[in-house]
Amino acid sequence: MYAPQEDTELLTGALSEEPLARGADVLDVGTGSGALALEAARRDTRVTAVDVSRRAVCVARWNARRAGLPLRVLRGNLFDPVRGESFDLILTNPPYVPAPVPADAGEPRGSARAWDAGGDGRLVLDRICREAPALLRPGGVLLMVHSALCDPDTTLARLRATGLKASVTRRRRIPFGPVLRSRADWLRRRGLLSADEDDEELVVVRAELPS
Repeated sequence: MYAPQEDTELLTGALSEEPLARGADVLDVGTGSGALALEAARRDTRVTAVDVSRRAVCVARWNARRAGLPLRVLRGNLFDPVRGESFDLILTNPPYVPAPVPADAGEPRGSARAWDAGGDGRLVLDRICREAPALLRPGGVLLMVHSALCDPDTTLARLRATGLKASVTRRRRIPFGPVLRSRADWLRRRGLLSADEDDEELVVVRAELPS
């Protein structure tokens, strides 16, 4: 399960700036502990939280009960549990850390599912770019955070190709955590880091479906 960190905080700030009508339908994909979902629920919205991890689902439900907030928590892979539904806002802090794995290794297992995302870090990001637009209502918004190591321009181009208006609305540089520190040499060999870089930039991408 993914504990809230700087990326969650950055996305929470972006969420706070979104105008949300009372009763708006919000989806938090890859909810982890439910931190983002609960922030949205505090604004009198109807929130659905999804995670593939059984442990995350249990923790999110427990945190919702402890906070006294209504939260629908579903277990499943990304958008699979909510096919056929639509939302005013989709939040996601997906796995985005590039990982030195064989091309045929498939999806990560165990705790690494919370951060590992293939050789370019886009294993989950590209699925979100393809699938999220179909779940947005007209005027609906997708807010997604990821590392600049994963090429935000690619994210913007793929979202725009589906008809969404997309831009980077927030940026923050943070020191490497344990996972990136352990992979710094590999990232430099891949050309994703320069020789003197010891921090990464996080970005929030906002994409809106025109009304």
